Amino acid sequence: MKTIRLIYPQWQGGEITRWIPEVKDPAEAARGYYLGARLLNFLAPDSGQRTLTVPVTTDLVERTVTDGVLDRDAIAAQTRAAMDILRVERPDRIVTLGGECSVSVVPFTYLAERYGGDVAMVWIDAHPDITLPGDAYAGYHAMAVTACMGLGDGRIVSELPAKIDSDKILFVGLRDWEREEIVERQKRYGIRHLAPSEVRESSDAVRGWLNACGASKVVVHFDMDVLDPAEIIPAVGVVPDGMKMEEVVRVINDIAREKELVGLTVAEPMPRTAIRIKSMLERLPLLK
Repeated sequence: MKTIRLIYPQWQGGEITRWIPEVKDPAEAARGYYLGARLLNFLAPDSGQRTLTVPVTTDLVERTVTDGVLDRDAIAAQTRAAMDILRVERPDRIVTLGGECSVSVVPFTYLAERYGGDVAMVWIDAHPDITLPGDAYAGYHAMAVTACMGLGDGRIVSELPAKIDSDKILFVGLRDWEREEIVERQKRYGIRHLAPSEVRESSDAVRGWLNACGASKVVVHFDMDVLDPAEIIPAVGVVPDGMKMEEVVRVINDIAREKELVGLTVAEPMPRTAIRIKSMLERLPLLK
């Protein structure tokens, strides 16, 4: 089994500067996910996995919405670049360190093709990420799950090799739908969710769903904004009453014991303090 580590510092999917006002430079705030992905790779244990990095531009051109998606053309190009890496490497398992939420789309759809659709997806997140082009919010990171389902912008989705059916998707830690239309869309898609309170004491509900879904393999997306801000604020989102770190670790390990884990993503790190320190260092003599 060949496992690779994919560093995917995509930041263009988020429009998040208004939510991190302590970072005064909006350009640095916008690209915070880029630094976050690099820091995740630095902090993660060295397991000897082959490590590859998706080329992501940091050019600060004017950010525009195309066909309902912010920075669509950059995202489409980076989607193609990520897929090219996987086509060459042909891994059996992928650890992805992002970057905003959409960094799961390429590796998860690749793995869905690799295993002939025999893949369930557990999406651990405060939000369902099922928006579509033309919705009120144009950030692609909020469209990640619908993209995995083969829905959304045609130029991006055409780069993906497979899709994951809604009956093989489970949300865990969900607590913020933001708009009523998203609540209704989730009902229409028929995607089940578990609130933080439902996995507080055990992972039994997750295990039960895994055993009923019919897939032998699983991919897990861990969005860091699922974590309770009363314990830690590692992401943009600060919705209260989230999951504790130990709960997330336990749930993911229980998933891996129940099914064959072939994909794991850690996404949405927003290193607010590190961004400010970087900005400070850039203004010191002899460091420029």
